[in-house]
Amino acid sequence: MENYQRYAVYYAPRAGDFADRCSDWLAGTAKVSGPEGLGPQLNGDLTSEPRRYGFHATLRAPFRPANGVGGQAIAAHVAALAETLAPPHCEGLRLADLDGFVALVPQGDATALMDFAAGVVTATNALRAPLDAADIARRRPEGLTPRQKALLEIWGYPYVMEEFRFHLTLTNRLAEGRVIPVISALTAHFAPVLPRPFVIEDLCLFGEDASGRFHLLSRHALIG
Repeated sequence: MENYQRYAVYYAPRAGDFADRCSDWLAGTAKVSGPEGLGPQLNGDLTSEPRRYGFHATLRAPFRPANGVGGQAIAAHVAALAETLAPPHCEGLRLADLDGFVALVPQGDATALMDFAAGVVTATNALRAPLDAADIARRRPEGLTPRQKALLEIWGYPYVMEEFRFHLTLTNRLAEGRVIPVISALTAHFAPVLPRPFVIEDLCLFGEDASGRFHLLSRHALIG
């Protein structure tokens, strides 16, 4: 629990058909049929970046722990927070193009998910170390709006509060001509397992190892 350079709080699905199908897709082992040119199984190079982080939706983006705060303390804090929060939900999930990335996004009113994520960000802010130059550079501040820069300074990440968009990334950024065919193929692939309604049931603590890969460390049911 202590040997991780950064930690994050994510949504990750519980074990079941949805989790299995998403894991197979990211691993490059899913048998996906699609339009001519994609082949019966899409190449694993489509998923190299999301595979590094694992199938998830970000609630608290990866952060370096504050001075004197270890992994056990972070896990205890997340566990205590989960006991105070009720599971938020929306109508379901759908596939979408997010600036060249294929992702699952909320279907219907996502207000409950946005409010929930804002609460997680607020409640975990004391766990993170102040941003250093490398942290700031990672967020590419030259491309941020003034509001996003302010959010980065306050909360350590620019896409929180009203800038937050709940999503579960399924691909790397794709060339323009590939997005629609991939969405078409994945719509058929995921349709039988997409949850309706979609419910966030847990807070999941992840840790980043020395190679840059993230691992699920602990899962905490929302029982508030």
